[in-house]
Parts: sequence; structure tokens; C-alpha cells
Amino acid sequence: MADELLTAEHLVKRFDDNTVLDDVSLSVKKGEVIVVVGPSGCGKSTLLRCLNALEPIQGGKITLDGEAVVYGSKNLAAIRQKIGMVFQSYDLFPHLSVLDNILLAPVKAQKRKKDEAAAEAMKLLERVGLADKAKSFPRQLSGGQKQRVAIVRALCMHPVMMLFDEVTAALDPEMVREVLDVMLNLAKQGMTMIIVTHEMQFAKAIADRVVFLENGEIIEDTDPNTFFEHPQTERAKQFLNIFSFERSKKDEKN
Repeated sequence: MADELLTAEHLVKRFDDNTVLDDVSLSVKKGEVIVVVGPSGCGKSTLLRCLNALEPIQGGKITLDGEAVVYGSKNLAAIRQKIGMVFQSYDLFPHLSVLDNILLAPVKAQKRKKDEAAAEAMKLLERVGLADKAKSFPRQLSGGQKQRVAIVRALCMHPVMMLFDEVTAALDPEMVREVLDVMLNLAKQGMTMIIVTHEMQFAKAIADRVVFLENGEIIEDTDPNTFFEHPQTERAKQFLNIFSFERSKKDEKN
């Protein structure tokens, strides 16, 4: 379809004899938000890394906006600039200020004028409530603030889509909300996103589609209401029951 931004067809990814992704196919339309869920070790993070060609694949093909995404190819650096990726770890340079962390890639990789990039960076920082932290260093920020800076850094590269890999997993509970709010706002603005998360309530609120992975295979790919209210497989039902049980225990404590 013409509105498909990214397609992955029959992906196979192995680490030695361990098959992590087994014949995975996925398409993402422009402006669509896909949330990938599943148990630990099912291949969620590996899928994101393969889509961005951070990992080589042993089978299948990936296309972004009509261009092949191939590990080690000559045009890979240019393609990666179109895909913003935010990890669990913030990967901010400790010796650089917030603003300098954000400007490094636009100025060095995209050869943009520093003053123009800085003006855009400040607008983005203001959008996520961190304009007053532009001159601060990473050690002076909370985990939630660092993650918001990492998101701004990715957005400043003008990506056509964003990948989020468990970006709240390392955060204290009170900091999770501020990061999720930024992602919700991106969704409202039409950003194409693939999000790996264990935040089920957030997934239900933000997703256009939910993809459930199990043992490196896509078991369910459906709308959030169907997945959360009427899962089609026993494995998905078990998975959701575990989260419902854990949530009820948290509610009891509170």
C-alpha cells in the first residue's frame, strides 16, 4: 500500500544456533502507532534493532519509505537518520550539556548550522518541559528528564518514524508518567512509532495496533480493544492475566 512507511518481510534473526526472530512480517503505515508486547526474551528489542539495521538479519528484507534497509550498506547512515531510536539507557555524553548532547548529531552528521539547530532544539526542549535544563549536565538530571532529553535528541534529527525500546523500564514509577506523556503527544501530532513496552495501560491508550510476540513469532497483530478485551490465543490471555494480577497487587498496596 502507498501509505506504508516501513515493511519487514519474513525476518529471520539468529544468534549462533538460537533463532530470536522466526519469519516475522510487519508493516507500518505513516502516522501509525504500533505497540509490541510479549514476555521477556521473546525478541521485542531485537526486532527494533533489526528494523534500524543495528543487527544483521539472516533472512527476509526491510524497506523504509521505498528504500532497502540493509546492515552494512553504503546508504545505511542516511537511512538511520530517518529512524529515531530511544533506548532504556539514555546514552547521553556526561561531559556535554543537554543542548550540546542534542546538537551533536544534527551539526556533525547532517551538517546543519549550529544556531538554527539550537533554535529548534530549544523549541523541542520547551515542548517537553526542559527548556530551563539546556545548560545542565546529565548528572544534574533525573532519570525521567534524561529520557526526555534522549527523545528530543532523536526528534532533532527530523526522523520519519521513532522506535522506543522499553524507555521507562529503568525509571522510578513517579518518573514514568512524564516520559509517557511526551510519547502520547508525539502520537497526537502524527508521528509514526513502534513502541516496545510493559506499560499495558499506556499501550492500550496509545496503540493503533498491538503486536504480541512469543518465541520470536508474531502470535497476534490486532487493534488494542481486541487484544486487551478479547485476545485470540491462550498465550496472550495468560500474558494479560499476569499483568492484571500484578496491577491488582499494586493497587492493594496503594
